[in-house]
Amino acid sequence: MLAVEAALAGLRLDQALARLLPGESRSRLARLVEEGSVLVDGGRARPADRLRGGERLEVTLAPRPEEAAFRPEDIALEVLHEDEDVLVVAKPAGLVVHPGSGNWAGTMLNALLHRVPSLKSLPRAGIVHRLDKETSGLLVVARNEAAMQDLVRQLQARTVKRTYLAIVRGAVPEEGTVEAPIGRHPTQRTRMAVVRGGKPAITHYRVRERFPAHALLECDLETGRTHQIRVHMASIGHPLEGDPVYGGRGARRLPRQALHAWKLAFVHPRTGRTVRFTAPPPPDFEALLEELRRGR
Repeated sequence: MLAVEAALAGLRLDQALARLLPGESRSRLARLVEEGSVLVDGGRARPADRLRGGERLEVTLAPRPEEAAFRPEDIALEVLHEDEDVLVVAKPAGLVVHPGSGNWAGTMLNALLHRVPSLKSLPRAGIVHRLDKETSGLLVVARNEAAMQDLVRQLQARTVKRTYLAIVRGAVPEEGTVEAPIGRHPTQRTRMAVVRGGKPAITHYRVRERFPAHALLECDLETGRTHQIRVHMASIGHPLEGDPVYGGRGARRLPRQALHAWKLAFVHPRTGRTVRFTAPPPPDFEALLEELRRGR
């Protein structure tokens, strides 16, 4: 309950609320008024209504979406390995790794907090690298601060080995390296692109299997830029099949980019030994490969 002091008399309701609740934006407060979450002397009002002074305001502040982002959620995870220092998870396509705009709940982070509550004490719940929402495959998660610092150092030193499987369009050379800087697209800010002044990015690829109009590639990352494989392969004229952003025109044979984080290797933070993990491609990826093998 808030009291409207005499000094606020004559102000609009949304203006008075902005002074009484300086931590909230005026636009949010106006929206709360319009939704009926602000009552003036027990009744609904409009943002533009003028106050006389002496009124009683009842304000119901629902949590912001981002305030709910770090809540545990009972979401199933396929955990390939778990010990006191790390978890290795096989992420399905469609699962967002970390909360963000438009995806404040239902993420892998929420699932991790449910499985290992102690992760709430770590930045990003121990997540040290990510995969796109529609990319499937392997991720390592730290379970304590020492392991997190060690894994971050390994990523920075480029000693974490990540191998992806990608189905691309066109007749690709047997093997090659794409070394081209990646940054925000100059006009389409939700996309990445090869741009002058972008961050260095290096992708090595080799053909595992050929089809009439496609190829299955192994891709090894030296760097981990946003959308790196998708951008690099599109930049050389061989976009990933199914990619809704970088795939160009034409029918999509998969409702997502055909990209799978297949193999992962890193030095275990406690033992100092290299550990390696492999996750087979999910059914939709394998089904597309079978179609291509049959020449469909």
